[in-house]
Amino acid sequence: MAVNNSVELGFEKEIWKAADIMRGNMDAAEYKHVILGLIFLKYISDRFEHKYKKLLEEGEGFEEDKDAYLEDNIFFVPAAARWTNIKSQAHTPEIGKVIDFALDAIEQANKILKGVLPKNFARPELDKRRLGEVVDLFTNIAVAANGGTMDLLGRAYEYCLGRFAEQEGKLAGEFYTPACVVRTLVEVIQPFNGRVYDPCCGSGGMFIQSANFVQAHRGNINNLSIYGQDSNPTTWKLCKMNLAIHGIEADLGRTSEDTFFKDLHPTMKADYILANPPFNLSNWGADKLADDIRWKYGIPPAGNANFAWMQHMIHHLSAKGRLGMVLANGSLSSQSGGEGEIRKKIIEDDLVEGIVAMPPQLFYTTQIPVSLWFLNRAKKQPGKTLFIDARNMGTMISRRLREMADEDIAKIADTFIAFEEGTLADEAGFCAAASTEEIAKQDYILTPGRYVGLAEQEDDGEPFEEKMARLTSELSNLFAQSHELEDEIRRRLGAIGYEA
Repeated sequence: MAVNNSVELGFEKEIWKAADIMRGNMDAAEYKHVILGLIFLKYISDRFEHKYKKLLEEGEGFEEDKDAYLEDNIFFVPAAARWTNIKSQAHTPEIGKVIDFALDAIEQANKILKGVLPKNFARPELDKRRLGEVVDLFTNIAVAANGGTMDLLGRAYEYCLGRFAEQEGKLAGEFYTPACVVRTLVEVIQPFNGRVYDPCCGSGGMFIQSANFVQAHRGNINNLSIYGQDSNPTTWKLCKMNLAIHGIEADLGRTSEDTFFKDLHPTMKADYILANPPFNLSNWGADKLADDIRWKYGIPPAGNANFAWMQHMIHHLSAKGRLGMVLANGSLSSQSGGEGEIRKKIIEDDLVEGIVAMPPQLFYTTQIPVSLWFLNRAKKQPGKTLFIDARNMGTMISRRLREMADEDIAKIADTFIAFEEGTLADEAGFCAAASTEEIAKQDYILTPGRYVGLAEQEDDGEPFEEKMARLTSELSNLFAQSHELEDEIRRRLGAIGYEA
């Protein structure tokens, strides 16, 4: 049974009910921003109110002092933007304007949020009666603002992103990578201390899971420095909100920008890079970037940006940096447009630490088979690459969607650890370590199946000669039955005037 990596709890289900209310009269791509905007508003209002009450009890008059909140990394919420004011007007025709005004007031009071929040609740096509019902639902969900319970809204934000991705289908690829895929990258890369970078960060899932990894291993989240960017302005805003609701500070630039044409972090060298770039992106601007310093291993083809993304990330790797990225399987073997030569040079530079062939149907957005690439500037096993065939892992959780369970992810991560420690035993059909010389004999093709081979079949104890005699006899009987069926079909066709 697969473990739902989005941690589907009763609380998340209650939040999703809000989306059900809005679903009747608008597309998922639209009501997504309504729900996520309200989650964010409720989060910062609850957190502010918790601090406000503490300051009020202290009796020193600092409850309206912005600095008293900023020093605890809490957004200041002006009186008109507080949830108490919003819920009091939930069933008035002006509720959309009230929410827009609240979000604008919060942006004015917190410059870091300037231009980020979705201020479009007053638009005519948004049913104000249903909007009021959603406000009521949020009001009736009690969320403590201290201890470990405050992250419920953060988890709800991530949960809803996943559900919206499921509904939006192909459009979701711009903002969402399945949680189990992200967790696999993170568990192998282990971003514990240093600079984390994602050049196509979507809604920020790589950053959230990196922070979760640090917390799960009792580390300090402040030891991570987060860098990223995204070219889609709407997605960039989702990411800013997602990070804010999780209490994660990040440098995503002042606005959304195309990574290839305006690198927002040109001199930054990252210790950990995690990314899920657009699969097989064409028309990415190769003709205008032919002399770019990033193309150390060769100019990427104009019709496919896979190796443009990879070389951009390699360019940003520190001397000890590790990289984990999702790419379509074609990147493992393609020879077109010079990709084979680029891949060869990257392999010969001893950067490829491991390749994982992932199961099908993990993505809401595409059925394209994908693999995970892991690169490392400081490999513990120089001259060797780990190959894992994980295509049979995971469990179908719906007719069209598969999910990797915790034990699947742990098995992949543990295999990498064993490889790094030099204790790995090859497992036919699952994993194998190959030298650069062996890879060269395969024309620098990195498809895991070429190296791990086929899984060993269990011996059923039946002697080979006896088994062949039995199977041959069974096959003979089947042939005889097929001839009898042919004769019967011919007889029946003849009876109605047809000959076969």
